[in-house]
Amino acid sequence: MRVARYGRHGVLLEFDGGASAAAAYRALRGACDDGRLTGITELVPAARTVLVRTDGAPPPVDHLRGLLRAATGAEHRRGPAGFDDTGADTGADTRPEPSLVTLRVRYDGADLDLVARTAGLSVDEVVRLHSGAGYTVAFCGFAPGFGYLVGLPEPLRQPRLPEPRSSVPAGSIGIAGDYTGVYPRASPGGWRLLGRTDEVLFDPDADPPARLAPGTRVRFEPVGVSQRAGVAEVSAPGRAERGASVREGTLTVLRTGPLTLVTDLGRPGLSHLGVPRSGALDAPALRLANRLVGNPECRAGLEVLLGGLEVRAEAGCTLAVTGAPTAVALHRDGGRDPDGGDTRGRAVGSHRAVYLRAGDRLVVAAPGGGLRNYLAVAGGVDVAPVLGSRSSDLLSGLGPAPLRAGDRLLPGPASDPPAHADPVPVSVPPDTITVPILLGPRDDWLDGPAEALRRTRWTVDPASNRIGLRLRGDPLRRHPDRTDSELPSEPVYPGAVQVPPGGQPVVFLADGPTTGGYPVVGVVDEDWLPALAQARPGCVVRLRPSSS
Repeated sequence: MRVARYGRHGVLLEFDGGASAAAAYRALRGACDDGRLTGITELVPAARTVLVRTDGAPPPVDHLRGLLRAATGAEHRRGPAGFDDTGADTGADTRPEPSLVTLRVRYDGADLDLVARTAGLSVDEVVRLHSGAGYTVAFCGFAPGFGYLVGLPEPLRQPRLPEPRSSVPAGSIGIAGDYTGVYPRASPGGWRLLGRTDEVLFDPDADPPARLAPGTRVRFEPVGVSQRAGVAEVSAPGRAERGASVREGTLTVLRTGPLTLVTDLGRPGLSHLGVPRSGALDAPALRLANRLVGNPECRAGLEVLLGGLEVRAEAGCTLAVTGAPTAVALHRDGGRDPDGGDTRGRAVGSHRAVYLRAGDRLVVAAPGGGLRNYLAVAGGVDVAPVLGSRSSDLLSGLGPAPLRAGDRLLPGPASDPPAHADPVPVSVPPDTITVPILLGPRDDWLDGPAEALRRTRWTVDPASNRIGLRLRGDPLRRHPDRTDSELPSEPVYPGAVQVPPGGQPVVFLADGPTTGGYPVVGVVDEDWLPALAQARPGCVVRLRPSSS
């Protein structure tokens, strides 16, 4: 077992084989369950690695090795397959035969001809080879319901695309390296696409929610006609119904601006299921908004991108807006309040609690700097939780849909008003942000990583979103020994800085995937992610790498 740092709170355990990594994950999960391993916030398995994240300093490596050695001995005594540091089996597998899932596929993918040319095969031969093989889910990751399937025939094994697509249609079947897989919903991705299916692979309301789990056997059945109507939504069953759950309430949404989402503090602890953490990108701003209206910090509120939100109170309620500096106006349809003052369009400011009477409207303007504002209502936004959170997740489709004009929000039970409001200075985000980054676990994939990261003047790309902050600058060069190398999929987490072969880094944010196939060369500490969440396109980002 090899060990590498993964930010201040994590270590990456690397093994020589997939069987070893899978067995190590089971052993560490068992140690967490029985209390021998404590303080763990995430255990994320991947092809040959396991990420161990904690709420403090990572556990001592000797302690982890001892737990794995003890598990190996127990596996020997029970009889099922165990592991060693080389990935060799340590016993006979006596587990029951796993289930078989058959997926009907139309082979019409965007990269089908490219795959055929690269393999020196005809398209028909590619289809015959891919559909004729038997597959098994090795692990899950990237997104809920995405299984990494082993069993891809050798002639079809090809590298990922040099640059990932910004969006891959739901149901797409792709190949990358030794794996094939199915995208459960529209999402970014760098796999070569062979075809598509209409099968539902992940339903958070089902038991179990994922149709594909480690060990599941899968076969693909070619079909001549594709039934694609609505496939972009079929990967998130119940999404429309969950969105409809916000339509009765005391706040009516009149305008949403470019994007307004329901959000809270997310779904931590579910990365091993392929479920992103999600939640507010600027979590301190949401926490503050909740405190200002007397809520616990974890209550759900609204995340508003570039302003334009207008809401009307159908009953008296208390609101607060925080985040990027912006103008907030209170509109009273009567035009004059009981004291005779003209209140139509009265500026009320952000970062303070504001009481709305029935019929009052609150308007949040576009921020003068930064990107995102947070609106809290006393009692919180009461929508149905999905896997323990009310957050909208743009990558996985979990949680309520983005708000639309006409949606009505129902607050939960209000708490007592706060005894005092936090005094909060509102400052404009700077045009240049300097962010420390802890190198590893894969900085050795770059040529002179510390100097290359430090000297480059990175700018925020307009394609950035809640999934990741895309940086543009002089491309980072791979180390000569890694030029043509492919990295087996490894765990990723918010703050991970991934570098595709094109050399342009991506800093993963709250809706980012749980595994990925490009090297993570460093990790930005979570304390700095709120600043990056407010960085507008064109903002300069300076990275300051360190090894400790």
